[in-house]
Amino acid sequence: MAGVTNPPFRTMCRQFGPGLYVSEMITARALIEGSPRTRRMVGRADGEPVHSVQLYGVDPATLAHAVAILVGQIGVDHIDMNFGCPAPKVTKKGGGAALPAHPVLYRRIVAAAVDAAGRVPVTVKMRIGLDDRTETATEAALIAEGEGAAAVAIHARTAEQRYAGHARWDHITRIKEVVRSIPVLGNGDIWEASDALDMQRQTGCDGVVVGRGCLGRPWLFGELADAYSSTGPVPPGRHTRHPRFGQVAAVMVEHARLLAEHLGPEIGARDFRKHTGWYLTGFPVGAAARRDLALVGSVDELEARLTGIDADMRRPPESARWHRGHTDGPRPVALPERWLETRDDPTPPFGAELLVSGG
Repeated sequence: MAGVTNPPFRTMCRQFGPGLYVSEMITARALIEGSPRTRRMVGRADGEPVHSVQLYGVDPATLAHAVAILVGQIGVDHIDMNFGCPAPKVTKKGGGAALPAHPVLYRRIVAAAVDAAGRVPVTVKMRIGLDDRTETATEAALIAEGEGAAAVAIHARTAEQRYAGHARWDHITRIKEVVRSIPVLGNGDIWEASDALDMQRQTGCDGVVVGRGCLGRPWLFGELADAYSSTGPVPPGRHTRHPRFGQVAAVMVEHARLLAEHLGPEIGARDFRKHTGWYLTGFPVGAAARRDLALVGSVDELEARLTGIDADMRRPPESARWHRGHTDGPRPVALPERWLETRDDPTPPFGAELLVSGG
C-alpha cells in the first residue's frame, strides 16, 4: 500500500466507515534524518481521530529513536511495525519479511519499540514465513506477545508467494491457538464484507486487516460497518455496494482534490493517476477513456473527462472480487548470504535502512 494510504486516502476511507487507518510505511532512519518527505508522510489527516503510523526498521537503537520522535514530537496514537514486506530490495538486506527469521534481533527490535512507545500501543504485522519450508510466524507472534506488543497481524501468505494465489487462512488459526493474551488480526483476500466475517468465523481471529481490497473501493469500509452491525448470517454479496459510474466519478474527483490540496495541484493530479485503473475496474469505459484518465494533469481535467462518460453505467457484480494492486508471485525470496545459517546473530543487517531511506 506504499504511495496509497496517505492522509487523503485515509480521509476518503474514513468517510465511508469507521476503522483504524494506518499510514504508508516510513523508515526509522529517514525519520531520524529529518527527511521532509517522510515528515509529510507521517502527518495526521484533517480530523483523523486516531493517528496511526506504519514503521520499518532493522536496528533496535534506531527504532527506539524513531519511536520516541513519533510519540514525543509528532504525537501519534499507534505504531504498526512492518515485518511482512516481501520486496527483494528489502529482504535481500535482511529487512521486512526476512527479519523474523533472525529471532534474537527481531525480539530486540520489538522490545525497543514497545519500551520507547510507553503507553502508545505498538502492533506487529508479519507473513507466514519465508516459504513453505521456513515458517516464522508462530515464533515471531509469540515473541511479540511476550515483549508487550498490543496485537499481531498475520498476512496469510509467505514472502515467496508475494501476492499470488490464495491467502491460507488456516495459518491464522494456528497463530490464534498459541497467542492468547493479545488480539490476533487476519489479513489476506478481504475483497468483500462477507470475507471478513468468514475469516473471523473460520480462524477465530479477533479482527481483520484490509489491504488491496480497498483500492478503488473506499466504500468497502462502509460495507464492513454494515456487515458487522447486522444480525444473523451475512451471505456473500449481501452488503456489497455496486455504485453507478456517476457515483464513482464523484468519489474520484473528491479523492483527487484532496491529493491536490495535500501535495499541490500538479503533483496531486499525477499521484491520482495510479488510482484511476482501480476505480474503473469493471466499467466498460473503453481503452481510449482509460488512457486519457490515466494521463490527466489537473483535477479540473479529470472532472471534465469523467463528465463525458455515461453516469448510469454499471459494472458486473463479480467485479468487486477482481484483484487490484500487486498480483505478482510466487518468486524465490532474496536473502543476505548465510542468513538462515546465522539465525541467532543479533547484528542489524548492514544497509537495510539506507536502502529504503526517505520513506
